[in-house]
Amino acid sequence: MSKAIVLLSGGLDSTTVLAITLDQGYEVTALSFNYGQRHDYEIDCAKDIAAHFNIKNHHIMNIDLGSIGGSALTGDLDVPKDRDLDEMNSEIPITYVPARNTIFLSYALALAEVERAFNIFIGVNALDYSGYPDCRPEYIEAFQTMGRLATKSGIEEKEQLQIHTPLIKMKKSEIIQTGMVLDVDYSITHSCYDPISKGQPCGRCDACQLRLKGFMEARMVDPLNYPEIQP
Repeated sequence: MSKAIVLLSGGLDSTTVLAITLDQGYEVTALSFNYGQRHDYEIDCAKDIAAHFNIKNHHIMNIDLGSIGGSALTGDLDVPKDRDLDEMNSEIPITYVPARNTIFLSYALALAEVERAFNIFIGVNALDYSGYPDCRPEYIEAFQTMGRLATKSGIEEKEQLQIHTPLIKMKKSEIIQTGMVLDVDYSITHSCYDPISKGQPCGRCDACQLRLKGFMEARMVDPLNYPEIQP
């Protein structure tokens, strides 16, 4: 059985990727990050999701990206709310965390080399997303090339690193539909950038709105408990 590292944030996308990876028959090691995010409730969700899928190896890395700053997710900047899609796509938002996916994938690369896993799965998406530069196909291709050049396994092993992005060309509604086919329980996932309390989603940040839009287009009901102001 081939091994795979799955980046698991506790969100809708990464949970769907985990289900896809298991469905493809991989032996999975899950990798999550407590990086100083204001929505650290997602770590609890990641733990619950790993347990739900009976993942035996789940690493949670503690890194302090808050000390670097530059993002509303790790600092005191306000998280944008109530934006329409045109506003979301007009510029790279303040919720972008500088070099986050590069840092996360670097940890995954190191773990993959130690565990002799040549497959890394990540839930980046280039359609229904907030304009992050490290979610684009050309970025993933460049990192994969770097990973093959920068590691001992890349030089010595016949099997080469593959970074898998099964969601990258999917609409959010298609991601949700895929997950439902694989019996993903979306009630234990978390997407909100600025939860109200105890993980309750705000219903107004970009992540909440894209998630709600996805469920609406999939003609399904989001099982999370949103405030009454949110339709």
